[in-house]
Amino acid sequence: MNRLYLGKKLLHLVFVILGLSVIVFFLMFHAPGNAATKKLQSQGIAVSREVIERTERELGLEGSFLMSYGKWLSGVLRGDMGSSYKDGKPVGPKIFRAMGYTLMLSLASLLLSLLVAVPLGILSAKHKDKIPDRLIKLWSFFGNAMPNFLIAIVLMYYLCIRFPIFSVISDAGLKGIVLPALSLAIPLGGRFIRQIRAEVLEQMDKPYVHGLRSRGVRPGYIFYFNILRNSLGSLLTIAGLSFGTLLGGSVVTEAIYGWPGIGNIVMGAITARDYPVIQGFALVISIVYVCINLLTDIGHSLLDPRIHLQ
Repeated sequence: MNRLYLGKKLLHLVFVILGLSVIVFFLMFHAPGNAATKKLQSQGIAVSREVIERTERELGLEGSFLMSYGKWLSGVLRGDMGSSYKDGKPVGPKIFRAMGYTLMLSLASLLLSLLVAVPLGILSAKHKDKIPDRLIKLWSFFGNAMPNFLIAIVLMYYLCIRFPIFSVISDAGLKGIVLPALSLAIPLGGRFIRQIRAEVLEQMDKPYVHGLRSRGVRPGYIFYFNILRNSLGSLLTIAGLSFGTLLGGSVVTEAIYGWPGIGNIVMGAITARDYPVIQGFALVISIVYVCINLLTDIGHSLLDPRIHLQ
């Protein structure tokens, strides 16, 4: 492992996270509406100019953008993401507690999609332009075209209402994770099938494959020990990037099923203009996402010795 590359990458990630935090804080700072007014109205308190100004001081909303951002960033560096405007509880413990459920859901969705997509993608490539290939491509097209929230509504209607196998509101158990994971895995699996098929077909047309065949090596050995092995690097990259996307993209699905992940918290925070929670969510997701990208690059280099990190 190239230590210089790792150091450069970590420094780059720090600047990416810092830049993202500035953008998110800027958008929250200049967002229309007033968080203090929203909080007072939700508590049934009479809104007056004096009360609003006092509440803004309590929430730290007064002052310039740079002053407010510097105060928030110094708190983050000390491990304090602030307190929720809605209930006054610390943001950090709330985000990290819910993040565990989101990680569980994202991992289950990723594994489920890979278990289906890898064999189907390989089967599609091996039977190119034949009936199995056309059927699999048709299925992957529809799966890829349907958004998560639509799949979630369809699954909820048929498996919770029409045939009450699952409950409408998911609990944190094994049965409760099935429908949210399916809702995320179906479109993700559709994308995986197309990408795995394309990668396997590309490897099958490489010169080394033709060379092995000309030397009389068995086709099965070539496929499983050469073609698939060389396709693992791209598969790892796809899976790593998709896992990072799932963490941020599962918000709507979690809200639909009531899954106790970060999606429920963020949707409620957006409605209540709870800016510290939204900022904490964006910061945590960005850190996790860039770390996954780094681990993906490292894993790709370990699988393929031809790649040199520099």
